[in-house]
Amino acid sequence: MNVVDNKSSGFVGERSIVLPQETISELEKHPVSSVLFITDIGYYPVAKQHYRNRIEPIQEYVFIYCVEGNGWFEIEGKRHKVERDNYFILPAGISHSYGSSEDNPWSIYWIHFRGKLASHYAKGQAVPTPIKPGVYSRIQGRISLFEEIFNLLRPAQNRDNLYYSTCVFFNFLGSLKYLPSYRSLVGNNTGEQSITAAAIHYMNENIERHITLEDIADHVGYSTSYFSSVFTKEQGCSPVKYLNKIRVDEACKLLEDPTMQINQICFKIGITDSFYFSRMFKKAMGVSPMQYRDKIRNRQSV
Repeated sequence: MNVVDNKSSGFVGERSIVLPQETISELEKHPVSSVLFITDIGYYPVAKQHYRNRIEPIQEYVFIYCVEGNGWFEIEGKRHKVERDNYFILPAGISHSYGSSEDNPWSIYWIHFRGKLASHYAKGQAVPTPIKPGVYSRIQGRISLFEEIFNLLRPAQNRDNLYYSTCVFFNFLGSLKYLPSYRSLVGNNTGEQSITAAAIHYMNENIERHITLEDIADHVGYSTSYFSSVFTKEQGCSPVKYLNKIRVDEACKLLEDPTMQINQICFKIGITDSFYFSRMFKKAMGVSPMQYRDKIRNRQSV
C-alpha cells in the first residue's frame, strides 16, 4: 500500500490497537460480526504534525472524532476544515488525506471499520458533522462506549469479547447517526436545569478538555462572579474546585486499569502536564497516582 506519512503515530499519551489479519478474517466470517466490525482503533491526544495521505485507497471506512483542536481532511479534490466537536467518516475505496492543524493540533478518537452494513452508517458522513455539548448531550456516554470497545479489543481477549465489541460498536455509531433519538432519552426525563446542574453537566461533558471558569459561566449564560456565587452557595465549593474533584474522581477510575499510563490518564481528564496532575491528585487524595494504584493492587491481592 502506498502511504505517504509526515507523522502517523508516536504522540504522547496515545493508545491504539491494530487487529491481526487472522482475527480480522474470523470477524469477516462470523454471522454476528460480519455485518460491522473494527480493524483498528485508537486515541491520539494533541496530535501535533499528525498527517496521513493514502494515495492508494484502503478497504476500511475511517471514522475520526475531533474532541479538541482543529484539523482537516481532503477527499475527491475537496478540502474540509474540522473543528472541535466534529466527526466525519471517510468512505472505503477512495483516496484521501487528513491531518492536524499546525497551530492548534487536534485530539481525536479514530476507528477503521468494515462490514456489510458499514456503508449504511457511513452514508452522507464524509463532511464535518457537529455534535456540540448541550443540555441533553451525552458525549461522555459515547466516549464510555468507545472505551468499552477498546477494552474488548485488547490483545489476548476471548472470542466472545470480539463479537460483543461489534454489538457495542452498533450502539456507538447509532448514537451519531440517530443523534436526536440518542439525546431524547435524557431530554424526556429531565426538566428545566438549574444553573448549577447545567454547569455540572457541562463539566462532565468536557472533562477531557482544558476548560476555564469563563467557559463554564459563558455556557450557562451568566457573568463569572454571579455564576461562581450561585454555584458555591449550592455546592459548598467553587466551580473550579468542583471541576478538579470530577477530574480526580475520573482519574481514580482510570488508575484501576493497569494498562493505562499516567500520561494517558492525564489527557483523559483534560490535563497535559503529568507533574501538575500528580500534584493535584496528591493534594486531593493524600497519595500520588502511583501510590494510589499500588493501594488498589494490594487490595485486589488480599
